[in-house]
Amino acid sequence: MLNLYNSLTRQKETFRPITPGEVRLYVCGMTVYDFCHVGHARVMVVFDVVARWLREGGMKVTYVRNITDIDDKIIKRATENGESIGDLTGRFIDAMNEDAEALGVIRPDHEPKATEYVAQMLDMIRTLEVRGLAYAAPNGDVYYRVRGFADYGKLSGKNPDDLRAGERVQVGEAKEDPLDFVLWKAAKPGEPSWPSPWGPGRPGWHIECSAMAGSLLGRQFDIHGGGQDLQFPHHENEIAQSEGAHQCTFVNYWMHNGFVRVDDEKMSKSLGNFFTVREVLAKYAPEVVRFFILRAHYRSPLNYSDAHLDDARRALDSLYISLRDVPPAAVTIDWAEPRAARFAAAMNDDFNTPEALAVLFELSTEVNRSKSADASGLLHALGSVLGLLQADATAYLRGPAAAGGLSDADIDALVAERRAARASKDFARSDAIRDQLAAAGIMLEDTAQGTLWRR
Repeated sequence: MLNLYNSLTRQKETFRPITPGEVRLYVCGMTVYDFCHVGHARVMVVFDVVARWLREGGMKVTYVRNITDIDDKIIKRATENGESIGDLTGRFIDAMNEDAEALGVIRPDHEPKATEYVAQMLDMIRTLEVRGLAYAAPNGDVYYRVRGFADYGKLSGKNPDDLRAGERVQVGEAKEDPLDFVLWKAAKPGEPSWPSPWGPGRPGWHIECSAMAGSLLGRQFDIHGGGQDLQFPHHENEIAQSEGAHQCTFVNYWMHNGFVRVDDEKMSKSLGNFFTVREVLAKYAPEVVRFFILRAHYRSPLNYSDAHLDDARRALDSLYISLRDVPPAAVTIDWAEPRAARFAAAMNDDFNTPEALAVLFELSTEVNRSKSADASGLLHALGSVLGLLQADATAYLRGPAAAGGLSDADIDALVAERRAARASKDFARSDAIRDQLAAAGIMLEDTAQGTLWRR
């Protein structure tokens, strides 16, 4: 049985879906005003693996990952660029999808855009107002009355009294209480707006996810995921909105992946210490980045550096070398087989991908020793569960030629010339060719099957 760590209860729990055999999963996606960075990649890859494993277990999964396509940052960036909001967000949605596809992320079942659900947001705000949990301020904004929701703070463990300590309502603010947060923002000149009972305006960020999740997955669903930075206030506010409006539990299990860190600081655009997925993929194969992300448990911090990515590349190369040297047999996974069972036990223990990968390395060692096509087949099949090891092994190891570098044909010709030099005992020429290839970043392997090369 699957056990997962529930951020709400702060403990591992046996996963029991609301509807047997079905899982409804919502993950907070990207705000599309810039390219995705490695922190976004981690969210995409982590919850891609969650969905894959649930489906591997026979579950029917409905996976929703939203797109925030209207907020202050988007408006500011579009204004700076002199382009429409639609052009800006459309461009970065396309870029996000390209990055996700490169990383082997399967598209979610639904990718709702916030601007497509404004009517549902307005309905929820009206319901909250009727229940006394929302109020219209004199400035045209609509706020959530945090003190009216008794369970506020249950996800983050924060006490409203502690949060309020030292807080003051700023001059010009129309809130009743410093803790109250905006549900609807009154329109400002030149900004996009929608009509509402409180005047033209646009939704606050938190109400977007409550409305989209409820519309697509129902008032109560199984799993809500996202980055650790969203636990408070975003997810806390989602609970307050959804449970305040619908008077029932919003989500049964909350999952939060850990931060990506650079020099002991969280990677973020606000700190300026982020690396876009595209920058990283210019230096490393996409599967290396995916493997790098899965080597760490999803709740642990992930330390980003070229050294860690280089190590991930070497480790992934070693698995592909096993598959290259011993072509895998076609294998249907028998989950009672000891190695497969250990893999499943790791995944069922809160998606413990580091332990699952350890099984792959154990199989790789066996393949290298026994030359068993069945063991190679199991390595290949278990890798597919994680979205790994599905490329042609030789093609993966050779990789793409660098700009201005040697082509495959150039390398093959030099390898053939070296083979001829060795046959004629011209070892000086043979060594010179090896050195020439090494200087170009090409590694040679002399095997019983001949000389193999990889970049």
